[in-house]
Amino acid sequence: MQSESDTSAVSITARASDDAAAEHALAEAIAVGASGAEQRDGERGITLIVYAPARASGAVRDALAHVLGAGAVAAPEPVAPVDWAEAWKAGLRPIEVSERLRIRASFETSAPRAGQRDLVIDPGQAFGTGGHESTRLALAWIDALRGELAAPPGILDLGTGSGVLALAALALGAPRALGCDVDPLATAAARANARANRLAERLDVFTGSLEALAASARFAGIAANLLSRELDPLFERLAAHMQPEGWLVISGLLETECERWLARGERAELRLAGARRECDASGVAWVGLLMRREPPRAAR
Repeated sequence: MQSESDTSAVSITARASDDAAAEHALAEAIAVGASGAEQRDGERGITLIVYAPARASGAVRDALAHVLGAGAVAAPEPVAPVDWAEAWKAGLRPIEVSERLRIRASFETSAPRAGQRDLVIDPGQAFGTGGHESTRLALAWIDALRGELAAPPGILDLGTGSGVLALAALALGAPRALGCDVDPLATAAARANARANRLAERLDVFTGSLEALAASARFAGIAANLLSRELDPLFERLAAHMQPEGWLVISGLLETECERWLARGERAELRLAGARRECDASGVAWVGLLMRREPPRAAR
């Protein structure tokens, strides 16, 4: 028979200065018995919440402290027993994008409002169920741009993840969408979600980077829900794929990073057409920016 100490679990909160330190610390923690972790990016660095069996808590805390320093690692706290087979569903309520669009998981049985389209996206390894602030910001922009979505040849969803942004655009009237992601698990999920929502005939998906697109490819609209470090090497090339009257939505940005991205936009001859802001549970402010191509200057 297992004792309570054999089956109980703890969580240990730690702070890392950057991704490299977080990755190193998690690797060390898992090597000595950690069973999982959450990673939350914020303005002051990265917060790790590491889970471990109670019997391994000392070794896991020591491993984290070895990499991050003792002052960056909190004492273990007990985790209440949870029926994870059901509990994971509790926080996945439908995402009400607008009166026109809702995102829900397949196990959600409530009916949408009259005139509201349901997109069914089950959580998986690919990012994008509509729950994160950056995804909601991008979805809100796509809904706001619904009057422009019918413009050919369609939209590009860079870093498509689950395909939720591309599928939302299709559901709201885009004729076609192209999703790309460097992660084959993401592109497989996007294709599966397109089939589940009967949108597969209008969504093309490929595994690869922006460099795989022909230099001449142009889109009526582009959505990129990426962290700053992911968007940084791609931004100017992404802007080059906009049609003259097209739009670009970039999300996944912290509010503190806005000025830098506005300056990048100006250098690429893009003007800010709007900004949306949303705070997460920890108080970190995320933004989604809408940019448009500057009209050509009249010759003098």
